[in-house]
Amino acid sequence: MIVIAHRGASALRPEHTLLSYECAIALGADYIEPDLVATRDHVLVARHENEISGTTDVAARPEFADRRATKEIDGRPVTGWFTEDFTLAELKTLRACERVPELRPANTAFDGLAEIPTFDEVLALARRHGVGVYPETKHPSHFSALGLPLEDLMLERLAATPVPRVFLQSFEVGNLRELRGKTSLPLIQLMYAGGRPYDWVVSGEETRGYDELLTPEGLREVATYADGIGVHTGCVVRDGEPTTLVRDAHEAGLQVHVWTIRNENSQLPPEHRLGDPASPAYERATGDVAGWLGRLLDLGIDGAFFDDPGLASAVLRRRSA
Repeated sequence: MIVIAHRGASALRPEHTLLSYECAIALGADYIEPDLVATRDHVLVARHENEISGTTDVAARPEFADRRATKEIDGRPVTGWFTEDFTLAELKTLRACERVPELRPANTAFDGLAEIPTFDEVLALARRHGVGVYPETKHPSHFSALGLPLEDLMLERLAATPVPRVFLQSFEVGNLRELRGKTSLPLIQLMYAGGRPYDWVVSGEETRGYDELLTPEGLREVATYADGIGVHTGCVVRDGEPTTLVRDAHEAGLQVHVWTIRNENSQLPPEHRLGDPASPAYERATGDVAGWLGRLLDLGIDGAFFDDPGLASAVLRRRSA
């Protein structure tokens, strides 16, 4: 099973920073995951969202106060500061901060230390250390409509700084189909129960959603353009019981990577939480991550996204001993 560092070692460092990626590599991750968004001058940078007020100090920068805006992102209004309204030089003056300080207070010790990294910087780091990259195109329809498409630029930067291993992932379908005609790199269709690919919403030509793609017939369709699926763990274990998804996907020739395995009780299934629920620290206390991962491994998953790749590596070493 491959260990994918979710936004780096985001349980231990502010996400999508070189600090986080470096920590993940040190802890044994096979892949580091940069979510890709674009700047106004069409440079790819690593941020979970193009709205950056929760992950940088932009809201405290008076020189950028007039950049605050409300936009429709994937069909919902979002207010804040957006990467596409900044040049790379301007973004580089900002500093990263912990996105969920109430859950990960220790990470706030690193607030203000790291810049927003470019995709080039992430690739150079991966190349130096011999690890793979697993980039996700974030809101590709949004950026395409702005004249800042992500896909060709992503392939260009990958060609400029080759790394040992790559997966490309997206929640949309159309851009993966287009990528299939441009690259032999493995592609991953991201999905979750109840959702819809946003490009299908925009086009209005497709009424189906992910639920239909998660059926045996839908998985065979996905296999015509992708090499695997990246799914929420709830698609593999639902209400405490395993589904047939892993088996169905494997029968269609698809790998199965699940997201996201997190340490905190609040992020684990109830049966894998540890400690006293009355404790004020209960929500952020580390639960039975090893037991949860063991269940998923027994179901045959091929990879998983981890906020703490070190804990994942320890579990895998113990199982192989």
